[in-house]
Amino acid sequence: MVEEYSASKPIYLQIADRIIREIVRRERHPGDKLPSVREMALQAGVNPNTIQRTYSELERMTIVETKRGQGTFVTEEDNVLSVLNQRVQQEVIEIFIKNMKELGLSKEEMIESIKRYGEENDRDPV
Repeated sequence: MVEEYSASKPIYLQIADRIIREIVRRERHPGDKLPSVREMALQAGVNPNTIQRTYSELERMTIVETKRGQGTFVTEEDNVLSVLNQRVQQEVIEIFIKNMKELGLSKEEMIESIKRYGEENDRDPV
């Protein structure tokens, strides 16, 4: 499954963002082992050095930890995962608000639009 990457952001950060979203969506759980560098590189269609840089960045952010001889694992620190979840939510909200402002909507119109969307989609399971 080779991914497409944007030229506007380094690939290693795009892969890190993808892993972060998987953690926030609970597709990857605390303590889960990440694929080896080589395996992830094959899956992502990138050089292993790119994945090594991705894992190093995630480790710097304390989102993962590398255990010598065992691999790289999602952190089990609840506070780190909670902050990560809040940060991702905040980023999504900021992007939404920026896009709505670009459409010329006021704060009140945004709120009304969200309410209307919620009412129209209450029947659909998320």
